[in-house]
Amino acid sequence: MIETKDHGPIRELRLARPPVNALNPELMRRFNAEMAAAIAAGARAIVISGQPGMFTAGLDVPELLRLDRPQMLECWKVFFAAQAHLATSPVPVAAAITGHSPAGGAVLALYCDYRLMADGKFKIGLNEVQVGLTPGPVICAALRRIVGSRQAERLVSGGLLLSPAEAVAIDLVDRVVPLQAVVPAAIEWAQQMISLPPRAVAVTRAIARADLIELLSHIKERDYELMNDVWFSDETQQTLRQLVERLKGGS
Repeated sequence: MIETKDHGPIRELRLARPPVNALNPELMRRFNAEMAAAIAAGARAIVISGQPGMFTAGLDVPELLRLDRPQMLECWKVFFAAQAHLATSPVPVAAAITGHSPAGGAVLALYCDYRLMADGKFKIGLNEVQVGLTPGPVICAALRRIVGSRQAERLVSGGLLLSPAEAVAIDLVDRVVPLQAVVPAAIEWAQQMISLPPRAVAVTRAIARADLIELLSHIKERDYELMNDVWFSDETQQTLRQLVERLKGGS
């Protein structure tokens, strides 16, 4: 589910759960473990990538619909643990967005230091409201931190999905490059980061990202329960099941 490749002191973690790298609890646990392993192994920077054409399609809705309330509660915890691993990483992290990155895919990218996206007919955005969900206050704040209040409101309220050109225009991504150049460009950025004095970078990153870490520190058990309440509401369940039926039909 996660392929690792070392580029010198830079470790690439490639999401590898065909066909669309959908995020289920097992993949997210593996991701969290590999993030911790990369740090423990002495990686000086990390690149998160996906398969050509698909970074990740977000949460695996068909699988998650089969979970009961306690299982889904645990899923939310694992998902937010992945966000925390990225936010609190002691080394720089680049998101090499190799294609489509809706919903959960965009969420993971928000917590990285740098975001590069493949040029092409790909989409990125927080489209949760389209399927009866809400990003919630923490993810909304993480988005607002990057694109500003007005753009964040516009994106999440409408559940908008943006092209690479639209995303870079509002700073949702930092750079757009050809598909085959996404991972090499992310590695190049990481190399530039690790060429700087490491202690100065570490201290400065900790200061600059303190607000992001603070956001995640406020999540409590009740917040996960509220997420569950939304997930298991009649409106959301109906909308999600309609989505699954459309996916089965290929529309």
